[in-house]
Amino acid sequence: MKKIRKAVFPVAGLGTRVLPATKTVPKEMLTVVDRPVLQHCVEEAREAGIEHFIFVTGRNKAVIEDHFDIAYELEDMLQRRNKLKELEGLRADLPAAGATSFTRQQAPLGLGHAVWCARDIVGDEPFAVILPDMITLPGAGGKRCLQQCVETYNAHGGNVIAVETVPDDQTHQYGVVAKGQAFGQAFEITGMVEKPPKGTAPSNFIISGRYILEPEIFDLLGKGERGAGGEIQLTDSMIELAKAQKFFGHHFDGKTYDTGSKVGFLAANVAFALARPDIEPEFRAVLKKIVGML
Repeated sequence: MKKIRKAVFPVAGLGTRVLPATKTVPKEMLTVVDRPVLQHCVEEAREAGIEHFIFVTGRNKAVIEDHFDIAYELEDMLQRRNKLKELEGLRADLPAAGATSFTRQQAPLGLGHAVWCARDIVGDEPFAVILPDMITLPGAGGKRCLQQCVETYNAHGGNVIAVETVPDDQTHQYGVVAKGQAFGQAFEITGMVEKPPKGTAPSNFIISGRYILEPEIFDLLGKGERGAGGEIQLTDSMIELAKAQKFFGHHFDGKTYDTGSKVGFLAANVAFALARPDIEPEFRAVLKKIVGML
C-alpha cells in the first residue's frame, strides 16, 4: 500500500450559515481560541503524517494562502521586540517549503467537484480529504480523527470514511453507512445512503468529514453527474466506487465540532479552550460565572 502523503482541503465555500461574520472573512479563517479553524485541520493532518497540503479555494480566499506563508514584517517586529515565544509559534505553524498547493474551484458545484479540482495535484495515489468546517479533539487514546483513519487504512487498505453515531431520529440529516464485519473501531462498509428518509437508515453511523480515498474516485467525479441539490456529490461517487473497491468505516472515539454553524462554532471555542492547559483554569472560572448567571 502507498503511504497517505497528501490531504485535500475544500475551502471554497461561502460560509452562509455564519453570516455576517463571513462577509469579508473566509469561514475557514474564523478563530477557535487563538488560531483559525483551518489551522486546527492542518495540524490534525500533520499529526497523521500528511506531507502535502492541497487547498481548493475560491474567490476572496487569498488570505488563506497568506496565512500559510511567511509574514516578513511581523516576524521582523517580533524579533526586534524580543517576542521570541510568539515568533517560534508562528514558524512552527508553517508547512515546509513546497508543501502547500492551491487550486481554484471556479463554480459552487459541490464537494465532489471541489475534490475533483485537486486531481492533477494528487496524482495516482491515495489521499485524504478533510472538511474544514469540522474540527476534532482526540479520543481516549490521544489521537485525532485523521490519524485514526490512517491507521485503519494501514491495516486494511481500500477507502476509509470516519463515522460517528447520532440518535436514530437524526439520521435523515446526514450521509449514513451500513455496518458489516467489525475490526475493533473499524468495520467494513456494506452500503451508503445520503440523507435517507426518516426510519429507513441502515444504521446510526454518519459520515463525519474525514476520508481516505483511492485515486479512482477522480474518474467517477469527472463524469460530472449531478446529485442532491444539483451538485456533484462525493457520496454518489463513493457509492459507485464501492462496487469495485472495499470501503471501511472508522468509528472516531473523540469529539467533532461543526464550526460552520453558530452553535457548533461557540461549542468548539469552549471545548478547545478547556483543552488548553495554559488558559483552562482561568477560562473555567469565567465560564462558571457565566453559567451561574443563567
